Amino acid sequence: MTQSARESPLGVFDSGVGGLTILRAIRHALPCENLVYVADAAYVPYGQKSPEQVRDRAMALGGFLVQQGAKVIVVACNTATAAAIEALRTRFPIPIVGVEPAIKPAVAATRSGVVGVLATPATLASARYRSLIERFATGIRVVAQPCAGLAEHIERGALSSGHTEQLLRGFVEPLLTERADVIVLGCTHYPLVAHLVQRIAGPGVTVLENGTAVAREVAKQLTLRDSARSDGTGSEIFWSSGPTRQIEALLGELWASHARVRTLQESQTPAGRDLNATS
Repeated sequence: MTQSARESPLGVFDSGVGGLTILRAIRHALPCENLVYVADAAYVPYGQKSPEQVRDRAMALGGFLVQQGAKVIVVACNTATAAAIEALRTRFPIPIVGVEPAIKPAVAATRSGVVGVLATPATLASARYRSLIERFATGIRVVAQPCAGLAEHIERGALSSGHTEQLLRGFVEPLLTERADVIVLGCTHYPLVAHLVQRIAGPGVTVLENGTAVAREVAKQLTLRDSARSDGTGSEIFWSSGPTRQIEALLGELWASHARVRTLQESQTPAGRDLNATS
């Protein structure tokens, strides 16, 4: 791998700001890497669209990130991973890393034999999620809690409000009633309110997210291809397909006060089409 190729960025996308939880883990693990992040805010939430719609949008964003020179693409969204990762891997000749609910570590951590999963309805309905349960949860009761509307609520930026906590109680308390002692955050938006989930669940419950595991897999792919950037301080470029003001406000809170967001036009996504028109 040439030095110029090592300078190529890692591309990361999500329907909105949730993927910043994955980006944060990647930045912590790989401080030298250049990062390009796309918040597909014009089409949030993915969790209420059909698998075909999500796949179309993922392919469009994948094409854009390849145009930006990405050497790895991270699908920082459970719903998009379930709907599109195989199609992305078929289309693009670079490593594609997805995210999945942390079922395997949850099974290893439970003492009660009951694991709770908070996720979007689309993730819970996917074949990929069912496969995780079949492969890793033998002998364990997994209680799935669909959280319709939660990602959109988080996207609006109310990360610590009383209303957010009240909304979360409606999702978390049924899992506690079922004696779950591990709760999996099965959407990349949800770690942004993990502090509230932990407060509701109490100290005896383990709350799991998957950013560290994703960052570890990205590092592995870079090592396998001798494509890691080994010195210097990595940069970040942020894009949004929707209005940038809300994203910038959240970036100021979650990333850095000086972060700015570029507008991603529909014409810049090679396979893009307006999913909202058919949803």
